[in-house]
Formats: sequence, structure tokens, C-alpha cells
Amino acid sequence: MKLSIDGGRRRARETAFRAAYQADVTGESFGDAWSHAREEARLNEDQARLVEDVIRALETRRSEVDGALQAAAEHWEIERLAATDRAVLRAAVGELLERPGTPARVVLNEAIDIARRYGSEDSGRFVNGVLDRVARSLRPGEF
Repeated sequence: MKLSIDGGRRRARETAFRAAYQADVTGESFGDAWSHAREEARLNEDQARLVEDVIRALETRRSEVDGALQAAAEHWEIERLAATDRAVLRAAVGELLERPGTPARVVLNEAIDIARRYGSEDSGRFVNGVLDRVARSLRPGEF
């Protein structure tokens, strides 16, 4: 049973990543990108809520999300990152902010796996390093 729940959440996280990526490359809002992806994604209610929480964070707290990423990425400007890495990072930070009940390690592990699947050879390591710093800052009690 646990496997199907985790698999469902992975699917929701990939959908949130895709919406963040689409918004980034097309210049549309995160909400509009999610609206376009929603029907095709065919998510159940729990999965859709996860995506909606992430999208809400990206819509309403974007400066906080990007600020946390900029502080953690140190020598990298957010806008100069690969679009896939930027979308994975933003979606994960959105989840960290909006879903405090989800353990940070779960969010990090899922984001790393998504980065490995969709990004470059180095994306997993890069996302791991940046998100580890962000999570320690946002949720110090979990580390």
C-alpha cells in the first residue's frame, strides 16, 4: 500500500515540476501552466492538492522561494541555471514551504530523483546540494 501512495505523490511532484518548467520557459504564470496541465495529468484529489499547494507557493511566495534558492546556490544566479534544475528546485522549495507535514528528506529525495530523470548528468548532485542547504535553513529542526 505504501508503494502506491509514494508512487502517486511522485506523479504529483513530477506534475508540479512540469508546470513550473512550462511557466518558466513560456513566461506564463504558474497557475496558468497548472491549469493547462491539470486535465492531462489525471491526478486524484490528494495528488491534485499537492500540486496546488506547490503552485500556490510559487505564485504567492516566489520571491521567498527564489531568495532561498539564491542564498543556497551561492555562486549561481537563479536565472542562469538550467530550466529543468530551476523548476525542480522551485517545486521542491514550494513543497517545503507549503507542506510542513511532509518530511524534508522525502521532498529532497523525490526532487533529486526527478532532477536525475529530467536533467543533466550533474543535476541530481546539484539539486541535492542546493536543496540540502535550503531545507536546513527552512526546517532546521529536521536535521
